[in-house]
Amino acid sequence: MNKSRLESFSDGVISVSLTLMLYQIQLPAEFTWNGLQTEAYHFFGYVLSFIYVGIYWNNHHHLFQVVRGINGRIMWANLNLLFWLTMIPITTTWAGKSGLLALPTALYALVLFMCSAAYWVLERAIIASEGKASVLASTLGKDRKGKLSLLVYALAVGCSLYSTIATFSILTAMAALWFLPDSRIEKYLTQQDETKT
Repeated sequence: MNKSRLESFSDGVISVSLTLMLYQIQLPAEFTWNGLQTEAYHFFGYVLSFIYVGIYWNNHHHLFQVVRGINGRIMWANLNLLFWLTMIPITTTWAGKSGLLALPTALYALVLFMCSAAYWVLERAIIASEGKASVLASTLGKDRKGKLSLLVYALAVGCSLYSTIATFSILTAMAALWFLPDSRIEKYLTQQDETKT
């Protein structure tokens, strides 16, 4: 099946998710530094979440550059990813409004863990459809970065019950790790472009 509708639908859902996060930001009640400080946690959460959604959009785009076609299993795996991405705005707001208390922070970290797991499942569904000799399978290899990420996100969830600062430090580090699109796919695409010229 053609992948263009899946890509267009995914782009639409991701853009709505980003828009919902923006609408959750409140203007400070006071026009002072204290007023800004009361919204600081919420604004930090918004920036981090915006980066995370951007990372998934960027990597999703790169991923589908090497996918030949889709099937029902890939479509459901993609919807699973989109579901978890749409949960980011509500958990961002809850964690920010709470002042980063343990339970909202744990839920926020859990949603980011589920996004990572859903992305990994999507990759596996594509590899299962296209075969172990596919471009995606060969570019990802053993996917140590993806597997390690799942463990680190799980650690962040557990850590949130003891230290929310440590949790957000872990989540910020993970955002930095994934900020640039998957270099393995970019290298493959660059090589393809070079062979065409």
